[in-house]
Amino acid sequence: MVKQNHNIWWGPPKKFSIHIAERKISWLELFYDLVYVIVISKITRYLAGHPSVPGLLDYGYLFAMTFWGWYNGSMYHDFYGSPGIRTRFMTLWQMLAVGALAVSLDSPPESILNRATIAILFLQLFITYLWWSVGLYDREYRKLNLTHTIWFLGAFVLLITTFWVPFPYKRIIFWVALVINHIPFVLMAKRYEKSNVNFTLSPNMTERLGLFTIIIFGEAILGVVNGVSHLPVLDINVWLCFCLGIVIVFALWWIFFSIIADRKCKEGMQTGNVMSLLYLPTLSSLGMVGAAFPALMENTTTNRNGFSSPLQIIFGASITIFLCCVAALCWFLIYPIEYEKSKKRIQLSLILIGISNLLLIFLFPMLPVFLYLLCVFISLMIVIVLVTYNWSRIELTKLSEVP
Repeated sequence: MVKQNHNIWWGPPKKFSIHIAERKISWLELFYDLVYVIVISKITRYLAGHPSVPGLLDYGYLFAMTFWGWYNGSMYHDFYGSPGIRTRFMTLWQMLAVGALAVSLDSPPESILNRATIAILFLQLFITYLWWSVGLYDREYRKLNLTHTIWFLGAFVLLITTFWVPFPYKRIIFWVALVINHIPFVLMAKRYEKSNVNFTLSPNMTERLGLFTIIIFGEAILGVVNGVSHLPVLDINVWLCFCLGIVIVFALWWIFFSIIADRKCKEGMQTGNVMSLLYLPTLSSLGMVGAAFPALMENTTTNRNGFSSPLQIIFGASITIFLCCVAALCWFLIYPIEYEKSKKRIQLSLILIGISNLLLIFLFPMLPVFLYLLCVFISLMIVIVLVTYNWSRIELTKLSEVP
């Protein structure tokens, strides 16, 4: 009887074999997402302050590591989350690790690397413990959690070596450790296939990915606001560019959630893994839109035309990457049979519009900022009209067939 009360009080992880249909996202999960708003804001600001190839590589690594931590924490909660105290403490400790990473990104240039690495090591070790600890409660999972434990510990040791490795090689080790962190999910998928376990990314996780996307859209909006707020002169040209910046982010939101939202992932753990991994370039490119917009706005007050800094080129390239990634995400989602034909047309239009936005930078490098943003907005509106027309026509056809 005492053991039962202890279990109720502490709340051990629920078993992996227990699936809750139509599970509601808890308030704890929403609170957990808030800390990532802060760290992603710091990461995008880091890119804005380091407009170079090394800065872009560091941004990509920091964003990918942050997404990896969020994804593992969210997957753990989806698989094993319980209403007990243990789940809340686990969430709190991960929030501390991510918060420490946010603090380290405000460090002086000479100490930012070491402090950020220490915070990442803390996050890495916690995620390792998170998956290993499940085996203490769920005997069926003990054979499987060994895969996560070994590979995650390997990445942890690799990250420790960066304190003694010369700087040119540190960045290589960081990226290798990041790749190692994704290997367990690939190996687990193969094990599930051999054991005939039917695993599909849950609707709850696809909704969580959508909520995380909303966070990045918020950062993009913040980038547009910051790009204008620091300017010494706010003339009509600046305000027009500001409006176009907000409208462009809104158009990207419209495109993403019109095509991706409320769609279930196709069956198979490997399919779910690839789709989740594809969110990484999708969201990191969206974050780059906000980080690069202030550099784009500098031309409006200095009376310079054209793309004169790497961040200004990154702005256009990131929109291209985002649209192409949305087109790729469609392959992993389930659409009604009536949507398949129009879905392919929409995918092709996303890729073509994305490429045209990239070519616009290089074919017309001296284009004024206002005209460039206007061209981007018009191109996105073409996609929105195409999606709205096709989806609405299908739904009207279905309604007309109902007796």
